[in-house]
Amino acid sequence: MTTDAAAKGSLKATPARRRNRRMPPEANIFLVLIGIALIYELLGWLLIGQSFLFNQQRLTIMILQVSVIGIISVGVTQVIITGGIDLSSGSVVGLTAMLSASFAQASTWPRALYPSLTDMPFFVPIGVGVLAGMLAGYINGQLIAKTKIPPFIATLGMMVTARGLSKWYTKGQPVSGLSDSFTFIGTGIWPVIVFLAVALIFHVALRYTRYGKFTYAIGANTQAARVSGINVEAHLIKVYAIAGMLAGLAGVVTAARAQTAQAGMGVMYELDAIAAAVIGGTSLSGGAGRITGTVIGTVILGVMTSGFTFLRVDAYYQEIVKGMIIVAAVVADVYRQKKRAKV
Repeated sequence: MTTDAAAKGSLKATPARRRNRRMPPEANIFLVLIGIALIYELLGWLLIGQSFLFNQQRLTIMILQVSVIGIISVGVTQVIITGGIDLSSGSVVGLTAMLSASFAQASTWPRALYPSLTDMPFFVPIGVGVLAGMLAGYINGQLIAKTKIPPFIATLGMMVTARGLSKWYTKGQPVSGLSDSFTFIGTGIWPVIVFLAVALIFHVALRYTRYGKFTYAIGANTQAARVSGINVEAHLIKVYAIAGMLAGLAGVVTAARAQTAQAGMGVMYELDAIAAAVIGGTSLSGGAGRITGTVIGTVILGVMTSGFTFLRVDAYYQEIVKGMIIVAAVVADVYRQKKRAKV
């Protein structure tokens, strides 16, 4: 009887386990997003007497603000899945914003950096920024793949170098007078469209192409990936080049949104991008993560920042809480890894 009861119990439990398996890993993260939004809504009515969620202008500004971080985080997610890290993306944003803006100046601007290259077609400055970002990422990948130095050190060096180059490029002066044909990419809903398009492309690439399979395989077990015939070094270079390219695209969008470019743009963006990826379920140990989770993680960061501003919380408290959330996300990832190892 006991055996029969146990068998019946196991049969009853099987469908539940199957439902849990079918539930995507992003479901829990999405529930966290809803919970945070509802908390801000409640606090808004209790402390300020206003709604947080039902304010279209606030939500629009929030979505536009997170779009640039979201573009970067898509590239950073792929790097982290391989077991690496990219600390250079924020500085690459500053450098590529300066470069793209210098080729996007209008002829009516009296202090154009390149007077003979004004009123260029919009795809020229966009291409300059994207290619410059890709070159920075390619250098990161070459350093990591060929010299075997840790990704932390390689990208840290690029972070400092790119920031220095952005200051040297115009001797610290901002680049202004950008043409309307260039700034359109930063107006209206365009930054969000760019972010969602980038997320969709690389969601498909990671889930349904050989590129994605190689990326996950390298992060899960580099030696096994090499033995199975994957050119690990070449693929790492490709992943870091893509991350740099997306940081360059984020720099272009940043310059277009601000309608000017300064060397200080993109400061700390790399940490926000890493936080968005980790909050979204990407494992710092490598081999696990999804773009959909990163998108939700980016929105969570945006909701938190907008909520703090809505509640009139001082900026330094915001940084403290954000740091605590990053640490909590990493601790949760460690526990997830231990649980998987036991299973």
